[in-house]
Amino acid sequence: MSFVSIQFAFFLPIVFALYWLLGRCRNLRWQNLLVVVASYVFYGWWDWHFLLLIAFTTLCSWLSGLAVEHTRRKHNEQGTRDHSQLVVATNIVLNLAILGLFKYYDFFVESFCSLFPSLSGDRLLLHLILPVGISFYTFQALSYSIDIYRRKLEPTHDAVAFFAYVSFFPQLVAGPIERATNLLPQFLGRRTFNEAQATDGLRQMLWGFFKKMVVADNCASYVNNVWSDIDAFPGSTLVVAAVLFAFQIYCDFSGYSDIAIGCAKLFGIRLMRNFRVPYFSRDIAEFWRRWHISLTTWFRDYLYIPLGGSRVSKSKVVRNTFIIFLVSGLWHGANWTFVGWGAYHALLFLPLILLGRNRKYLGEVAEGRLLPSWREAGQILLTFCLSSFGWILFRAESIGQAWHFVRQLFSPSLLSLPTPSIALVFIAIVVIVEWLQRSHEHGLDLTDVRHRWLRWIIYYAIILLILLFSAQQETFIYFQF
Repeated sequence: MSFVSIQFAFFLPIVFALYWLLGRCRNLRWQNLLVVVASYVFYGWWDWHFLLLIAFTTLCSWLSGLAVEHTRRKHNEQGTRDHSQLVVATNIVLNLAILGLFKYYDFFVESFCSLFPSLSGDRLLLHLILPVGISFYTFQALSYSIDIYRRKLEPTHDAVAFFAYVSFFPQLVAGPIERATNLLPQFLGRRTFNEAQATDGLRQMLWGFFKKMVVADNCASYVNNVWSDIDAFPGSTLVVAAVLFAFQIYCDFSGYSDIAIGCAKLFGIRLMRNFRVPYFSRDIAEFWRRWHISLTTWFRDYLYIPLGGSRVSKSKVVRNTFIIFLVSGLWHGANWTFVGWGAYHALLFLPLILLGRNRKYLGEVAEGRLLPSWREAGQILLTFCLSSFGWILFRAESIGQAWHFVRQLFSPSLLSLPTPSIALVFIAIVVIVEWLQRSHEHGLDLTDVRHRWLRWIIYYAIILLILLFSAQQETFIYFQF
């Protein structure tokens, strides 16, 4: 079920009403059980067969926590060997094996056979359908096992609460990738309805719908048209397409995150912020602290730091940087374009981390000022251009197509007039609103606007834009991951 579907328009108010009705019960488990049932209905709307897969992943991770608790208790009481490391390792391998089978098996078979033309790999391919959001809920389940092993979290015996944690429908298929240390305790404690929080959730959802339905989908129409026949367009139009795709993927994914976080607020649940206006970053390191925060921090905490992070020799810092970006690229999809995209960002990031400048910009840009300085504006523009150039690899279906796009982009036709797009107007709205709101959680967090009538004018204006300019509905880009 998609957030931008008519089914969800009926689904959400029904679940919301039942949820708070059950919230009056003394037994918290009924409310959590509704979350599980609603989440499985939400997920099963695409293909109910994959419900068995998410249930298996969830069950394995929950049982691994209990097994770690059991083996540690026996170790402390009876002096037996502590098998907690083996338990967690088994759960990690099992879950990653499932992810690898569905997402990467055919890719690696095809890549291997391409090195040896005499081999025919067709009979080895499985042609499995990729379950929606498998990378998201797998990583969320794994964080629970790893945090228990690290003693950051106590195993829960409440299976219903744990199933609710893994399958919570607002963020199930495209994040944010939550940590058990943040989300699970919220399902173990009683929630009370907070009108102010729910109202803010509706505002955040409205902003997310605008970014997705008006900005991202209008950008998609232009971008898809250009990429379908690159040779038919001059380099100037390809530049516009590259810029539009940068905002398409941002407004599509951050729009989903806004809807998910706002929706969770309706149920008294706080999810982590997943984007912090990344296109206002002053270097590529700041960009990655602000883009898909839940994933970048996941890789930082569970891969980069265990490898030694930046507190090792320079050669190992280079190794760790490339590992984290290459794995991040591969996480996004089974295609060499994603690996190339990860390598590209590793090359951009490496000089900053080697020179110790990767944490230079931690605060808001132009803090306390309406406009940035000329230096800041130049840094923002350069960082945006570098990231947008990388998105060409992300959007391409092959390395060859990406190279063809770049060659055509830098052809003499670059100096011609580009084909205009109304999406540029909507992008301007997003840029202006998010610049003015850059220190707030989302674009429609208008707590600083004193006049209520002005706030309502803004809300109605956004609704009107959605009604008038919603483009042909496009699937959320990150559903494929």
